[in-house]
Amino acid sequence: MSVTAAGAHGLPTRWRTGAGRAVAATALLTAVAFLPWLSANDPALTVLRARNAEQDPTPAQLAAVRERLGLDEGPFVHLGRWLEGLARGDAGTSWVSGEPVLPQVTTAFAVSLTLMLGALAVTAAVAALVSARTLYLGSRQRLLRGRAGVGAAVLAALPKFLLASLLAMVCGVWLGWFPSQGWTGPASMVLPALALGVPSGAMIGGLLDQALPAAFHESWARTWRAYGLPPGRIARTALRRALSGVLPQLLPTVVGLVGGAVAVEKIFNIPGLGRLALEAAIAQDLPPLQTATLALVLLGVGAGLLIQALRRALLGPALRDGALPALHPPALPRPRSLPWIIGCCALALLTLVVAGLLRDPLHVDTAARLLPPSPDHPLGTDALGRDLLARLGHGALRTASVALAVTAVSALLGLLIGTATQVGAGLTEVVSTLPAVLAGLLVTAVTGPSVWGAACAVCLVGWTPYAAQTSALLEQERASGHLLASVSFGAGPGYLLRHHLLPAVLPALLRNALLRLPTTVLVLASLGFLGLGEQPPTPEWGRLLSENQPYAELAPWTVLAPAAALALFAVLTVAGTATGRRTPSRRPARDT
Repeated sequence: MSVTAAGAHGLPTRWRTGAGRAVAATALLTAVAFLPWLSANDPALTVLRARNAEQDPTPAQLAAVRERLGLDEGPFVHLGRWLEGLARGDAGTSWVSGEPVLPQVTTAFAVSLTLMLGALAVTAAVAALVSARTLYLGSRQRLLRGRAGVGAAVLAALPKFLLASLLAMVCGVWLGWFPSQGWTGPASMVLPALALGVPSGAMIGGLLDQALPAAFHESWARTWRAYGLPPGRIARTALRRALSGVLPQLLPTVVGLVGGAVAVEKIFNIPGLGRLALEAAIAQDLPPLQTATLALVLLGVGAGLLIQALRRALLGPALRDGALPALHPPALPRPRSLPWIIGCCALALLTLVVAGLLRDPLHVDTAARLLPPSPDHPLGTDALGRDLLARLGHGALRTASVALAVTAVSALLGLLIGTATQVGAGLTEVVSTLPAVLAGLLVTAVTGPSVWGAACAVCLVGWTPYAAQTSALLEQERASGHLLASVSFGAGPGYLLRHHLLPAVLPALLRNALLRLPTTVLVLASLGFLGLGEQPPTPEWGRLLSENQPYAELAPWTVLAPAAALALFAVLTVAGTATGRRTPSRRPARDT
């Protein structure tokens, strides 16, 4: 593609991307406006209960609230009035507190944005540590073996709310290094930023670590080494090349924390935007919920534009002119320890599941509450005296099947939406900052609380990381020289899709999906914990973590057991993909 062609197509592309943003934002705000009317609960009753939980309202009081709030006028009238007032700088008043909405949302948005920047700094530091070995060895042509990504998988599987509880307890209460509650200054940001940034950094670092070998395998790297250029310069160029494909993951992984860090905000008592949106949604307090949703949409669009500009700056004119070399990972042999890692994880997980299936997961013994591990209860008991080993074993199949199904559907949706790079980019920017809890409330209002309703809610927002990755990889692949050569030889769309585009996307998409499996389990658990998903007493790993989190300090075994099982599951799935990587042939190459 020439420079002229690129410029000619630039305006229509921007229009299509802008149309995607506008459609997604309109649909999202309209869906939020319908929430009080979709819910099976009377919105007037919900608002009165939010004002005073102990009040037993009379029919006359409910009628007065409906008349004062105009609930009989319908959602479109309310949405129109809110938009009209917003144009004048007035976002309305809260139905519950009666206070102006805009100052509340502005303050909460500033807090969440500051926390996001802190989490972004931690994410960058952890990602640098995860990928440092590959960057060092690759720049010196000493990258002889692939990596299974076990360390990144374990860190990425850390439940954010569990990590937040441990940090608050150890670093906040026991050691007194940082505040464990409230938002009083920069010191208050340290612990929640660590809780949010460490798993996110492991996710980003794992993807970057997998992309770097392909950058070091490009022809420019071999030429630069032959000319004796310093390893530092080679490392910086390879990092710049690999980072362009990983950078879009910051949008759903880190920027999405502004609305999705509800559990961490609750643990540290942080007045953030996610917590404000959740409380407004539960109370069906429409004005602050609509304003918070609009703030999240604007943040997603702004962050998407910034990330897109950074990507284009990293790739340079080669992206515009269709001169990018293709990123093909080298055929590195798998680590020698990989079979042992897979075998040990599989054996440990299988032992836990089989031993747990032989026990009753629903038997309640109030005299055996929160017992530590013992021969009778190898993993201890929970707050109701139920055997944790039994609940862990019986919840394994349900946890794995639902998480795999949700991940597969999300990845497929992301692949399809990411293929439409122009319109899909706008959709991804808007949806990526939508909290899964809010999506769960919208879905549950229609379907009622169930595990599959929660699964649908996660799928509604869970496709964004895969769409961002697909769009970035396809953009780079379409700008590669070998693709243009295939087109010049008469290759059609079907041939390009089968032989160029899908092979460039699917391996990286699969690894990303496996890294995110534990996160899917935890998001499903958070919906169940709020009464939107899996209902008690069903034994499910994420729910075990959620319902036992309040007892982490008193009885740490109640959360360590499901967290360890989740980590084993993550390592097994991520390391299992490494066994399928092709090892290089050991036959010597013939001279030509």
